[in-house]
Amino acid sequence: MLQNTDFSYLDPARGWDGGVNAFYRLMYRGLTMQAAGDAEDPNAIVPDLAESMGTPSEDGLTWTYTLKDDIYFDNGDPITSAELKFGISRAWDPQIGIGSPYLKNVIDAPEGYEGPYVSGDLPTIETPDDKTIVFHLKAPYPEFDNVVAQANAVPFPEGSGGGDDFINDVIASGPYTLESYTPGSSIHLVRNEHWEPESDDVRKAYPDEWDFEIGIDPATIDERMIAGQGADQNAIASKIGTATLARIQTPELQERAITAPAYCTTYMGLNTSKAPFDDVKVRQAVNYAIDRASVQNASGGTQLADVATTIVPPSVTGHKDFDLYPSEDNAGDPEKAKELLAEAGYEDGVDFTLDIRTNPVAQAQAEAVQESLAEAGFDVNLNVIDASIYYETIATPSEQNNAAITGWCPDWASSASTFIPPLFDGRNITDRGNQNLAQFDDEAVNQRIDEIMAMGPGDEANAAWGDLDEQIMESAPVAPLVLENGIFVPGENIGGYYPNTNMTDLTIVGLLDPTKG
Repeated sequence: MLQNTDFSYLDPARGWDGGVNAFYRLMYRGLTMQAAGDAEDPNAIVPDLAESMGTPSEDGLTWTYTLKDDIYFDNGDPITSAELKFGISRAWDPQIGIGSPYLKNVIDAPEGYEGPYVSGDLPTIETPDDKTIVFHLKAPYPEFDNVVAQANAVPFPEGSGGGDDFINDVIASGPYTLESYTPGSSIHLVRNEHWEPESDDVRKAYPDEWDFEIGIDPATIDERMIAGQGADQNAIASKIGTATLARIQTPELQERAITAPAYCTTYMGLNTSKAPFDDVKVRQAVNYAIDRASVQNASGGTQLADVATTIVPPSVTGHKDFDLYPSEDNAGDPEKAKELLAEAGYEDGVDFTLDIRTNPVAQAQAEAVQESLAEAGFDVNLNVIDASIYYETIATPSEQNNAAITGWCPDWASSASTFIPPLFDGRNITDRGNQNLAQFDDEAVNQRIDEIMAMGPGDEANAAWGDLDEQIMESAPVAPLVLENGIFVPGENIGGYYPNTNMTDLTIVGLLDPTKG
């Protein structure tokens, strides 16, 4: 696999984005997991280490799982409920637990609990025997099977993984384990000899080894994938860049090219905790002023992006189609924006700092935003942050600037519950690993989130999420920008490849002819 940017962390309690989550599937197992990329419903959640999906109590406050037989770590030790409990409780550690927030948000825990290294045992997760694990929840959560499918809900041997021990190391429970890692350069995975394929209904794990080449210029990656010479016929990479689009129109490359639809919303978070975005009129002015068509062009044009006007994308159940800040041809309305700025007391304009990552498309998007906002009186200063630490930086409120361009993908696409609560529930704002980048805390929104969650999955909840999306956008804590599609050109010897703009399932990828390359 050829890539420009290193993974954030090899420790799944720390990392949490589509790229590293796909990587984690090669090495870590949980009670449940997202179905295979070639499944009839690849968004479905299916059992993994558990024999079946969880069994909730009548009141919905406890969930019970039974583990399969023949499940082992890469050192040959059996995986029991105790190791699963220990691994999951790492999510509460103030240093390590900066990944997916769902475990902490949903599972009950004593006040002030700070994980196993600081606070010891977590009594609200019970292990009555080696194969049974019982979770006590804060409130009924009908989608709890999805929660334990998150990347940080994986087993670790008791006492392991404290401090920085596993920033660059792994204790694998999946089909591969780490042979070597040179940060920013390469990762080499080999088979976990103790992984039992019969215990794993999802991962096929066809290759004997995986090599990740990191730190390659994106243009070079595109060149190598187009040429497809030598070992590169056995390679995959991220989506091609905008400058390469015109070159893949030949019949030979069109045969290899695969288009993946958008699952994620690229947006600009507006920090409501500090000026100027503590004023709703300034935030609304931003939404009116942005030339989204220009951002679309910066993202690769109509082939690679659609304009976004909502938080929840059309690919996620619960999407509602609306546009509260319309403009002709999505080119922005600077005059309307100026009116709002004047009402907010910024007749002479306003300046702010926008965080962006070291990625050519992200920087082009930021420049398009900067240029269009300038027409409305905004002076936007771009603060470029290394991509490998970008998400952790902007998720630390003390390090945030006024705004940041980022994206959000569904942790499960069957419900907008993975879009609205993580991004806008004010009760989930944390000092580290904070996903509510806008630091938006609205009592009415928080209450409505609780009401919708209590409905459980279904049409009523889906419609309610769409309406809440519109209600939140009236306050404009974010500015939706685009929905980014992707065109991928795998090596000609690659099989089982179903690229996804959210998370590609690497565990079913293999070679059509293992003797090639």
